[in-house]
Amino acid sequence: CGAAGLAELRRYLARLREAGLAPRRLHLLDAGGSALLLHPGLARQRLAAALRTHPPPFVDVSARRRCPALCGPVETETIRGHLAALLAHLEAAEATATDSVSSSEVVPTGWNLCTVVGVLLGYPAAYAFAMEEGTENCLALTPLRVFAVQASCPRIRDGLVVQIYSFSIPESLCTELKEVLDAWCDELKEAFRAQSDFVDLRISSEVVSLPAVAL
Repeated sequence: CGAAGLAELRRYLARLREAGLAPRRLHLLDAGGSALLLHPGLARQRLAAALRTHPPPFVDVSARRRCPALCGPVETETIRGHLAALLAHLEAAEATATDSVSSSEVVPTGWNLCTVVGVLLGYPAAYAFAMEEGTENCLALTPLRVFAVQASCPRIRDGLVVQIYSFSIPESLCTELKEVLDAWCDELKEAFRAQSDFVDLRISSEVVSLPAVAL
């Protein structure tokens, strides 16, 4: 988004905080022209969790593959190197932050932002693909289990149900990733109990096959 765009976003977020609509500290990360709005503590927590999770929660969906599979050791170490670099960057930025809305810039050379953003969003498993192949993938017509997280938000309107987020995992890998999925579910429920804005947490899943999947 460039320096000018980042500065404008910071001013906008500062006004939201003044209005009491964004009580937590926020960090704007410029990653190769993409602006990511992060809660610093939560972002660091999710990066650290992805670095220690076993099996590594990265799914290779490169177009050259016949079907999705967990990333191999070489690909996994590359991804972990990128996540570790981002974690170190955020720790350094947090150590020097003085405002309630801070910002920094990182040059994501070789990073797959699809994977990085998946980790930052808290997905239990993130998709990865060979960057030299572009954004094509092998998920077309592949059975995917789509998880959706919904909750009611009475602060806005009684009976209002909102979808907080959703993600997919290849159905063929759900058994292999069961421990990771169970941990995600438990952590989500724990985080839900620690807040008061949303009630009636609902976690659903269904299997779909689509003619094309954009990442």
